[in-house]
Amino acid sequence: MTVIAMLSVAPVIETSMSGEVAKAVAALDDFDVSYETNPMGTIIEADDIDELLAAVGAAHKAVDGDRVSTFLKIDDKRTVSQSASDKVAAVEEHLGRAAKRER
Repeated sequence: MTVIAMLSVAPVIETSMSGEVAKAVAALDDFDVSYETNPMGTIIEADDIDELLAAVGAAHKAVDGDRVSTFLKIDDKRTVSQSASDKVAAVEEHLGRAAKRER
């Protein structure tokens, strides 16, 4: 997989957004992508940019509301195949430890 993205889709509302965010995440299941949701968004991996953008479009459309906010950051490495976990492992190698700390 060579295209990695960070996606955040949410309705602009004052109450809990989790139900609508779940709709956006569920919409990704219809596409050939892998993903992992964290507290700030969802990391998506795809083999090509077209599949990733189609999945993102479906996630955006899946959220109900008068106003929907979507943030998308894409890393499209075209000459090297590198997964999201490879990127984290590279940082951890420099740190000499896991890139995580519990308080």
